[in-house]
Amino acid sequence: MEQMRAVVTGASSGIGAATVRGLVAAGWAVVAVARRGDRLAALAEETGAEPFVADVTSDADVAALAEHVAATGGAHALVNNAGGAKGLASVEESDLDDWAWMLEVNVLGLKRVTSALLPLLRRGALERGVADVVNVTSIAGHVAYVGGGGYNAAKFAAHAVTEVLRLELNGEPIRVVEVAPGMVRTDEFALVRFGGDRARADAVYDDVPEPLVAEDIAGVIVDAISKPRHVDLDLIVVKPVAQAAPYRLAKGPLAVKAGPSA
Repeated sequence: MEQMRAVVTGASSGIGAATVRGLVAAGWAVVAVARRGDRLAALAEETGAEPFVADVTSDADVAALAEHVAATGGAHALVNNAGGAKGLASVEESDLDDWAWMLEVNVLGLKRVTSALLPLLRRGALERGVADVVNVTSIAGHVAYVGGGGYNAAKFAAHAVTEVLRLELNGEPIRVVEVAPGMVRTDEFALVRFGGDRARADAVYDDVPEPLVAEDIAGVIVDAISKPRHVDLDLIVVKPVAQAAPYRLAKGPLAVKAGPSA
């Protein structure tokens, strides 16, 4: 079999870029997909990955991606990483356009790319013995929190789509893996959420001992698709030790509590 090949969306920064780096280091050929061609070009120069500029909210772009992947060697794995959050307002006061954006990118984008590439992944499964669909969701898709309404709705939906897809593909050699990160400090997630307000974005991580970084999640993704073909890690929830839940976050150094006196 020729070199294994993966398609990674949202690859221009954060978890997506780290996943591209991790897969290339593990010996995979990678098609790195994102909207920002300049960032993809820099990543391609650094890693040797193949850049493909596409917006997962565009039918035409995703169709062109599928055609390109089919014509240039197919795919054995898909990492649906494109997504994001906007705002932290209440359900009552939040912006409907923010909700529409989150649903479009996190849910419909995932569906659009998965539908387009599944036929290619089936061919990849014939070559490799198994193919992988990895959906990067969030703990926000499992636990609701105040101010998370639109993002919770989008990620709960992405979680549901993932579970349904696994049921629908049962009987085929295709693994459907959900990776649900907690707090991950990246260059852009909080910045996008708060409309470019750098001070507010940085404050999210103030005094949090060792939040996750993008490479932590990338390592989990690479490990999941490297398992023996009969092993499916259905759901992987990854949080920093300091985070018990979206709304329960330790601040300051972690310390062992004193036990009962002897």
